[in-house]
Amino acid sequence: MTGALILWTHALAALLFAALGLWAMRARTGGLPRISFAVAFGVTALWALSIAGIGHDQLVSRLAESARNIAWLIALYVFYRSASRRRSPIALVVVYLVVAAVIGAASLLYIAASAAPATALAEAFATAALLLRMMACLASLVLLNAVYEAMPASGRSKLAALALLWVADCFLFTYVYLSGEWPGDLIALRGVVAVASALLFAMALYRHNGWVVQVSRTFAYQSLSIVAIGIYFIVTIVATSALAAVGGGHARMLQTAFVFGSTAALLTLASSPWLRAWIKVKLAKHLFRHRYDYRAEWMRFTDTLGRAGSESALDDRVVKAVADLVDSPAGVLLVPEGDGLGRGAAWNWDTSDFPATGGDHALAVYLAETGRIIELDAVRSGERSEAGGDPSGDAGAVPQWMLGLGLGWAVVPLIHFDQLVGAILLARPPLERALDWEDFDLLKVAGRQAASYLAEARSTEALMEAQRFDEFNRRFAFILHDIKNLVSQMSLVARNADRHGDNPEFRADMIVTVKESANRMNDLIARLSQRPARAAPGGAVHVGEVVQSVAAGFAQRHPVTLSGERDLVVRADVAALRQILDHLVRNAIDASEADSPVTVTLRSASGRVVIDVIDQGCGMSPGFVRDSLFKPFISSKAGGFGIGAYEARQLAIAMGGTLDVVSREGEGTRFRLTLAAETRTGQSVEQAA
Repeated sequence: MTGALILWTHALAALLFAALGLWAMRARTGGLPRISFAVAFGVTALWALSIAGIGHDQLVSRLAESARNIAWLIALYVFYRSASRRRSPIALVVVYLVVAAVIGAASLLYIAASAAPATALAEAFATAALLLRMMACLASLVLLNAVYEAMPASGRSKLAALALLWVADCFLFTYVYLSGEWPGDLIALRGVVAVASALLFAMALYRHNGWVVQVSRTFAYQSLSIVAIGIYFIVTIVATSALAAVGGGHARMLQTAFVFGSTAALLTLASSPWLRAWIKVKLAKHLFRHRYDYRAEWMRFTDTLGRAGSESALDDRVVKAVADLVDSPAGVLLVPEGDGLGRGAAWNWDTSDFPATGGDHALAVYLAETGRIIELDAVRSGERSEAGGDPSGDAGAVPQWMLGLGLGWAVVPLIHFDQLVGAILLARPPLERALDWEDFDLLKVAGRQAASYLAEARSTEALMEAQRFDEFNRRFAFILHDIKNLVSQMSLVARNADRHGDNPEFRADMIVTVKESANRMNDLIARLSQRPARAAPGGAVHVGEVVQSVAAGFAQRHPVTLSGERDLVVRADVAALRQILDHLVRNAIDASEADSPVTVTLRSASGRVVIDVIDQGCGMSPGFVRDSLFKPFISSKAGGFGIGAYEARQLAIAMGGTLDVVSREGEGTRFRLTLAAETRTGQSVEQAA
């Protein structure tokens, strides 16, 4: 089976190379020099035919191989002169002559070995000739690489088919030298490689305007993996052979230890993210015109963004999609918050070191006006990045807390129709490097695409919120209808009271009717918000008294504990403050067990009054707090309208304060209301209260 495969693959290769020689003689096709390549094709056909006809180990086949290599060296030199259109350095000509001399010396050694068969001298000649053949193949590949580097980009891709022949010879000769035998499988594989090389040359001749080999990055990475595995096996064979020679009685143990140790080291290196990133960078730098395979990157990017049925939210997918483009291991989405940027979704990044509120007004304005991608390492060092522009502008916009993050690498703005939708803070990749122009171009386009996804999602949320308001209005219309019926019933009772007020039975029935109507109205009121979320900054309010009053209202229902400074004064609207605290305490009670008290603490800090409402209840998930807690009509309680937290926060903002929350599932929740402290005198406070 192997013999037949050797015969037919080399015969097919001979036929293909002969046809290529005739084709090359017909015209200067594909930019190839006609005579030199036609001769090289013809000699290669004779070499393949000799192996198919008389075998690889015959003197004629080895002399034909030497003639093939010399013919290709001449064709390579002529091709270089034709493509580069300049005189070759004398040193390069000398190198070509030396390689040709090595090939000729190998041929002479084989002739000498055939003249003295079945002797030790013949075996020595054959071994020396094999070493010279290996040296010639390696030198030819080095020359091929030198020509590749010296030639213009349009001619480089034409050398791939020639490289296949010499790479196959190198593998075959190395294996023969190490094992001492000529395996039929590798010789057959050499014939397959020769056929593939002929087909690649045919494609080059067919493309009249020059042939551009488009090798995918996946193919390059997999080919490199195969080469690495082959090198590993060669090194293992050489090392184990050396250990067998010098190890004596411990040779088997040393060989086993070496194999296990080298395998463990190789697996460790293969699992290193840094090594994989380094290999990708080097391959992209030396084998491809561009760092990125834009088609593959864009397909992966859009697949991550538009993945249907994904458990992660869109904000998380946006961060991951942009980070994956530049091999960043983590990222954080910064979203518009007031007039600055606040912390949004995080992907693989612990944001405990981030400030509670973004603020970052200067960064938001700068990104919206310039749309620049900020390289944080360039800002830290004060150097100009490849994005150009004024580095002092970047330094003035980036907040200090962001520069203090060691993982911080780049800030990518998300611009949609000249509006800043957000920004993504990327962590530095495993292999540290500076951003180049390809990174900036790709991130800029990806940022705009991601911004369009976020803007569409925000618009959809706004539309759904409007629909919820419309639904709420319809519900309110039904409730008004019920209230109208109650009012009509009460009006009827009032009119009949003038005529039947002295009737004891009427009075008893009237009392029952009034109680029933009051209960129904209380039920309706409980289903609605007490008032719209509007409040004026108000005046000076003794916050301790308001908190004491709210706590007393729940005393019969659940224990509420007060602690801290009770004589603090804030500038607020009394009714709005009472409504906020009433909502926070009620929610804390609903989330707590019957014997778990709710704690309200008061303290002052930096001119502000901080009110904490703390419970040890069921808590809330980070996703619910981030995406749903402060949005209207979203509630975790059965039958809840979901407008309490939204209204409380709007009231706090209207009074110049903030309302934040920290919650952990199963551990409890802390709502923190912060208001401006009042500096009035005690008399004014008492009057305002």
